[in-house]
Amino acid sequence: MAQSESNPAAVRSVPPPRRARSRLARIWRALASPFYRYRNARLIHGIRVGLAMMASILATSGIHIPHGIWASVTVLVVIGGLQHHGNIRKKATERSLGTLLGAGIGLALIGLQALTHSMALTYVLMSVVAGVCGWHAIGKSGYVALLTAITMCIVAGHGDNLIDTGLWRTLNVMIGIVIALAFSFVLPLHATYSWRYRLADNLRDCANIYTQVVRGEPADSEVLVPAFMRMNDRLVQLRVLMPSVAKEIDVPLARLEAIQRLHRSLLSALEIMTTGMERYERQIVQVAFAGRGARVRESLLATARALRFGGARHPDVAARALRPLDGEESYVHGGERRAPGDALPEPSAVPLAPEMQGPYWLGLRVEEQVDLLRALLLETEPRWNIERASVHRMA
Repeated sequence: MAQSESNPAAVRSVPPPRRARSRLARIWRALASPFYRYRNARLIHGIRVGLAMMASILATSGIHIPHGIWASVTVLVVIGGLQHHGNIRKKATERSLGTLLGAGIGLALIGLQALTHSMALTYVLMSVVAGVCGWHAIGKSGYVALLTAITMCIVAGHGDNLIDTGLWRTLNVMIGIVIALAFSFVLPLHATYSWRYRLADNLRDCANIYTQVVRGEPADSEVLVPAFMRMNDRLVQLRVLMPSVAKEIDVPLARLEAIQRLHRSLLSALEIMTTGMERYERQIVQVAFAGRGARVRESLLATARALRFGGARHPDVAARALRPLDGEESYVHGGERRAPGDALPEPSAVPLAPEMQGPYWLGLRVEEQVDLLRALLLETEPRWNIERASVHRMA
């Protein structure tokens, strides 16, 4: 009887398997989180390159494919210095095209050398091809031209390689491209996420600085200078990311450029408001925008939240956050009804004292830039909100 009573207790002491499953689920959710991958991008990229290198070794030397080192070299060329998925796909496409062209030229040179037995002719032709590739390397398709010349040398050597050597090396280069592409899909690091999160950080900082200005708080240079340095650094990083983002989400680069221009103008206007105004001018801004500062701040924070938290679990949260706030469909400004995207009236439309016109105009420009930036992001949201787009494709 005692033994039968102790069995249920022993059974209850065993931890349920549900805990282990929930722990694994939490780990998987962390790895699948775009923000987690963004915060640990360098670590993930390093692990991915190491695993891709191991795969290239096993796929070639592991089964004794001759000249397998060129597969590993190709993996490093394609994926080594590029962490974003769009860049890797672009580099792999260019590498494939350059490899095919270079391999074809290299094999042709090997065949020509076998027919003519003229090393001088082979050297001259290789030099001519290298010169043509060098001319095209300074241009839009520079990487393709450069890879064509490099692959020609890998396949043909100086024209003295055997035809089977050239074919094996071509095969190894293609194996390396396939491996690099395959590993680019493992926990992909999209440039779009980096673009979104950096822009969200800047907009959140802009909201904090703008709030200080409209409240008339004194500008502390020891705080503001580092803040603007961080925002300007992010602005430069966003510029670098734009070509990759345009390819990943299929948005015209001109549209991203418009967002970047408004972003840059907003930072410049805020910097003038914080450092270019005297104390009495900041007090004028405080009076003039007493009822409007909260709206601009909320617009900036809502836009930052949309960029940061738009995700697969709540795919429509970004679009909802970017839509006009409650009561914002149209509001009265100087006796005139205006929609959020409409142009703001000029300061001359409102009777103002001369000393108020400059600060007032600058404040209006900030408000207008925030509205236009928000409208552009709402227009392109179905593209940059990758999680929502993937959910719609699955549906």
